[in-house]
Amino acid sequence: MALQEIKVAGEDPGKRIDILASEKTGISRSQIQKFIGKKLLLVNSKSIRHNYRVKANDIITLTIVEEETPGLVPEPLPIEILFKDRYLVVVNKPPDMVVYPAAGHNRGTLMNALSYHCKKLAKTGGPLRPGVVHRLDRDTSGVMVIALDDAAYYMLAEQFKRRTINRKYIAIIYGNIKNDGGEIALRIGRSETDRKKMSTRVKKGKEAMTIWKVVERFRYATLIEAKLRTGRTHQIRVHFASIGHPVLGDRTYGRRVEIEVNDRRKISFPRQMLHAELLGFSHPVTGEYLEFHSRLPEDMERAITQLRSLR
Repeated sequence: MALQEIKVAGEDPGKRIDILASEKTGISRSQIQKFIGKKLLLVNSKSIRHNYRVKANDIITLTIVEEETPGLVPEPLPIEILFKDRYLVVVNKPPDMVVYPAAGHNRGTLMNALSYHCKKLAKTGGPLRPGVVHRLDRDTSGVMVIALDDAAYYMLAEQFKRRTINRKYIAIIYGNIKNDGGEIALRIGRSETDRKKMSTRVKKGKEAMTIWKVVERFRYATLIEAKLRTGRTHQIRVHFASIGHPVLGDRTYGRRVEIEVNDRRKISFPRQMLHAELLGFSHPVTGEYLEFHSRLPEDMERAITQLRSLR
């Protein structure tokens, strides 16, 4: 068994126990709820309800029964490694690859591949997502960093929390957006009508800001560059859908999976046209600023070529 202890301090008092425990350990909220039900998570040595809100100086004790949790299965999957040392690895995640195992995706994930190629992974972050400090959606491609060392995990996580990470995305959005640049500052939270989706139409949401500018205009679409000031779930996809310009190919928030040019010609988008082009951060040990770029994948290059032909 593994034992973790957390003392509630700083800005944490008032948070739900499952949210706080998930943030501190990297274990999913649903799994934390199971631990609470089995009395494997205690507060001040006492069992609590699932909706308990923590108080200052509470001591949270989490007992993880390791044999109940399956481990990562190493798989020799091809993956492009942009940088690697003993503390972290930076990869160029391809589209149509899940970051870590979950229900319905036990194999074929990025973490399965890294478990094979890196051998040693961090222990922090959960048994199936060790070292994962951020993630990209399955159909989003581009640069990701994963910690290989526990200390590096916490230092990288702190940079994400303080919003000092430099992130730039390239997206193809539907329609001809009015301005050449701007910002979208709309709060994002869980949709009240579909809990699997995020939305800007919520009573309570978290601050979210996306800075964007036009790179190129097409007849039916716009190529844009977007920088994140915050890192909310599905942020770019939700923000642009909310202003009427969803990311092309996004089946969840836009449903614009093809453009009908005429009766004989259509341009199809097999996945959301969203790519994490740049990631910059300070090395968690040396302090050196590192910046990595990822070229556009073939499907986005092909889509741009097709859209240019319609002018």
